[in-house]
Amino acid sequence: MTELPRMGISGRLAAAFQNNPLTPILLIVGLLLGLLAVIVTPREEEPQIDVTMANVMVPFDGASARDVEQWVATPLEQKLSEIEGVKHVYSISRPGMAVLTVEFEVGVARQPALVRLYNQVFSNGDFLPQGVGVGQPIVKPKGIDDVPVMALTLWSDDARVDATALAEVAHSLEADLKRIPGTRDIYTIGAPSRSVLVTLDAAKLAAYGMASNDLAQALQAANVVHQAGERIDAGTGAVPVTAGRYLANAEDVANLVIGSQGGKPLLLSDVAHIQARGDIASQYVWYGAPAGRAGPKAGTAPAVTIAIAKKPGSNAADITTAVSKRIAQLRDELIPANVHVDITRDYGATASDKAQKLIQKLIFATGSVVLLVLFALGWREAIVVGTAVVLTLAVTLFASKMMGFTLNRVSLFALIFSIGILVDDAIVVVENIHRHMARDGKSLIEAIPPAVDEVGGPTILATFTVIAALMPMAFVSGLMGPYMRPIPVNASVGMLLSLAIALIVTPWLSLKLLARHGQSEHAEQSHETQQAGWLHRLFERVMSPFLKGEQAGRKRALLFASMLGLVLLSASLAVFKLVVLKMLPLDNKSEVQVVVDMPEGSTLEQTNALLTELAAKLDGVPEVLNYQGYAGTAAPINFNGLVRQYFLRSGNNVGDLQVNLVDKHHRKRQSHAIALAVRPALAKLGEKYGASVKVVEVPPGPPVLSPLVAEVYGPDYAGQRKIAKALEQDHFVRTEGIVDIDTSVEANAPREQIVVDRERAARLGVPQSAITDAIAMGVAGLAATYVHDGVSKYPRPVRLRLPAQDQAALEGVLAIKVRAMQGQLVPLSELVRVEKTTWDGAIYHKDGLPVVYVMADEAGKLDSPLYGMFNIVSQLNEHKVAGQTLAQTFISQPADTSSYAIKWDGEWQITYETFRDMGIAYAAGMVLIYLLVVAQFRSYLVPLVIMAPIPLTVIGVMPGHALLGKQFTATSMIGMIALAGIIVRNSILLVDFINQETARGVPLVDAVIDACAVRAKPIVLTGVAAMLGAFFILDDPIFNGLAISLIFGILVSTVLTLVVIPLLYYVLKRRTADAGHAEQTNGGAR
Repeated sequence: MTELPRMGISGRLAAAFQNNPLTPILLIVGLLLGLLAVIVTPREEEPQIDVTMANVMVPFDGASARDVEQWVATPLEQKLSEIEGVKHVYSISRPGMAVLTVEFEVGVARQPALVRLYNQVFSNGDFLPQGVGVGQPIVKPKGIDDVPVMALTLWSDDARVDATALAEVAHSLEADLKRIPGTRDIYTIGAPSRSVLVTLDAAKLAAYGMASNDLAQALQAANVVHQAGERIDAGTGAVPVTAGRYLANAEDVANLVIGSQGGKPLLLSDVAHIQARGDIASQYVWYGAPAGRAGPKAGTAPAVTIAIAKKPGSNAADITTAVSKRIAQLRDELIPANVHVDITRDYGATASDKAQKLIQKLIFATGSVVLLVLFALGWREAIVVGTAVVLTLAVTLFASKMMGFTLNRVSLFALIFSIGILVDDAIVVVENIHRHMARDGKSLIEAIPPAVDEVGGPTILATFTVIAALMPMAFVSGLMGPYMRPIPVNASVGMLLSLAIALIVTPWLSLKLLARHGQSEHAEQSHETQQAGWLHRLFERVMSPFLKGEQAGRKRALLFASMLGLVLLSASLAVFKLVVLKMLPLDNKSEVQVVVDMPEGSTLEQTNALLTELAAKLDGVPEVLNYQGYAGTAAPINFNGLVRQYFLRSGNNVGDLQVNLVDKHHRKRQSHAIALAVRPALAKLGEKYGASVKVVEVPPGPPVLSPLVAEVYGPDYAGQRKIAKALEQDHFVRTEGIVDIDTSVEANAPREQIVVDRERAARLGVPQSAITDAIAMGVAGLAATYVHDGVSKYPRPVRLRLPAQDQAALEGVLAIKVRAMQGQLVPLSELVRVEKTTWDGAIYHKDGLPVVYVMADEAGKLDSPLYGMFNIVSQLNEHKVAGQTLAQTFISQPADTSSYAIKWDGEWQITYETFRDMGIAYAAGMVLIYLLVVAQFRSYLVPLVIMAPIPLTVIGVMPGHALLGKQFTATSMIGMIALAGIIVRNSILLVDFINQETARGVPLVDAVIDACAVRAKPIVLTGVAAMLGAFFILDDPIFNGLAISLIFGILVSTVLTLVVIPLLYYVLKRRTADAGHAEQTNGGAR
């Protein structure tokens, strides 16, 4: 026991816990905590990037887009930009409406951000005088929890079951499903607005001398009810009194007395046709499937879709499972036998499947590492290492849950990739105990503390170097930050825990299991000696030419120069496009969205016809399972749609086709390959209608407005629009590989302005408001009042409208009569004139500046938007656009908008921000590693030697990507950052051993060879362990970059480290010794 005080903290910990009864209890508690974490942690497919966004909608009825921009959008933008934590303020000014979007910085807490927003909007409500006509602002916050986790599509083969009947079933289900714990917003898409339709008969109205506004007033007057109060009755006491009765159904409306004619009551049914039914369609939703798949017999059928969102923090898998069970229970209760309910989105199931698969990979990765130790060291050592790894993973999962992470692809990949690193501590400790047992004649209880202590110092330092390399990544800003944060945080926490377990639990396990080695000790010793001898001879042969003889110095210089040459050659692979740079590759999802934008002025029927043709084209794609068409409205949004604001898409000229693919296990092609294959045919169909057809895939990580975005700024909005169209036609369309091209410039469709003849109207005593109301009723219909039927979930209007044929023709609208002051009826045609004009296009702003967007995607050979973008950048440097030379900016908006300029955005912006932050994180990691090594070795030069192999990782990483034909992505960069820590760890073990040997008096050359021979085994073992962990990530489309970096980086740099580091350290030691010797000689001479 006299040795204990001389030992470091690691040796003392090992001595304290190796025979402590508390150790096994800690082990069991750790395993149980891990099991609990796996059961209770919510599961998601991707980490939730909580971007707080809100739309502020301000109505300004009748105002032109320019008036809306000047009076509402610009002043409100300026006020909103003052809010703390706001990143961008966007606005769209359309005739009659301003929509402002406030995007907060990632990580800004949602509730305080929204409080600040509401405060700013409503405390500045007086920015315009009363009476201007600007309505009350409506604030609609949007966040990640507004994305539905489940979609149920209702359809029927029965021709009698139309969209209205399906909507009634859907509304009943909404109320029932809302009772499931954890559900949030539940709403139906595609439900026709049910109403009591009052179709006017112009001839009868004229015959009875009635005007349309007379009917509206009669309906409103007949539908007034008051709680009159209480009447005190002598017999019964207080009796509540209600005055009047609401119109309850179409019959009440039809029998409403609106006047008298010849002494008889005149009913509403005498002058109009009354029906209780859906209004004229403003949207179509339908469901279809290719022949041979489960779906409608006719190919397509009318449908409605119920979208279900979840509350923050609830488990998507639990909610979607509960919904599926409830739907099965409600068959033949709320759901009729002839109505089908198909699950067309289930993010809970996909998250659960992904988590299950990754946990499986985690188990396989752990098993493979244990097998490695089994073959390298023996079965007892394998059990020790295996237990340590399983315990580390269990406690890390619990810590991950405590830190608020969910079980998702990124947090689980963090654990899989770090298995190889987590196992390092246990392997180094067990291998050294194993070596000491084989070498010394001590009992095991005596051998363990010094064995642990010998590697404890460098192991602690090496662990902290890996943490130092990874941890700065947790501070990456922007949308990519929360996506990647589980990797550095989980891996760093895992490293700390694995170190604690290696120093506390591993010695106890070693004592319990390795004690039985007594019988085979001699055989073990001879095997160990034989193995050590073989390694020694190998390194003697490899290292001697560089250490001994006159030519050794020259050979070392040649070796170092060749390493430098290989680093430069590997890095140049990116320059020559042999390795393609991309933010993140696309994942293999089971859905693809086709977004359709028809030219302005298109009818709903034309949009629906194009969607039907697109669906027919997709019928020929073998991987398509089913699809839902949404004409005039948006499909249930995903995270991509949340950021791109697809939920605001509505109108006759917009449509979505939501395409579901068969499960990825049942198809060979990835979803991205399918999207690339179908895009040309779909785009060609769109051209026939003059429409923009975009195939939109769910992006991994952060979504953007479009992968490729050019923002056009300038002094004049008409000029900006002209440049945007020229940019689209002359550059984007003509650049190979650029697809899905669209602009924010709207088509030049016709518009009619009905101008009131104020003089004539005044002479007849007809107010302008009566004329505009009558026109609005003629064109769009007028909700005069609402029926109270006691069963409808949503209010049902009594809608006055013209027959469809009269509404379609302007003459029919102008034939509507209004009542003049003297009581006579005057047709609108005598009071107005019609002016033909062009479409009043929307005006876009971003951060206070008018902007026009040109958007596209890249689907060329390189499949990375960056290359397409820089191709166009070089074109614009050489050519003018619409007669203008455009300035180009890449990071922020142009400072001067007195001339036309382009700001490049989209995937480029996120790529730049992410790689910039990761580069800074990499540099910060290097500085931290340097400081740690300086603190350990008390030298400024030794850390430089230890960190020398970091650039050597490039020799493995870049050729690895080129060899497998994969893109270098953000995950590849994460792998490189992790590699820095892993490689430095190996260097520390080597340098520390050389120091120990020279301190014992071993000559430097022998110490260098001994270090390689003795430390080669744990270094190779930990390297192979890290590679084995990474092998299980190789098949993932997004994270294979991380795996390639680790596998090839470790493979090359481990081999090079065992040769280069000892040689560099040898040169440094010899120079230091020579300098010291010269100093002594000089001192002696003096």
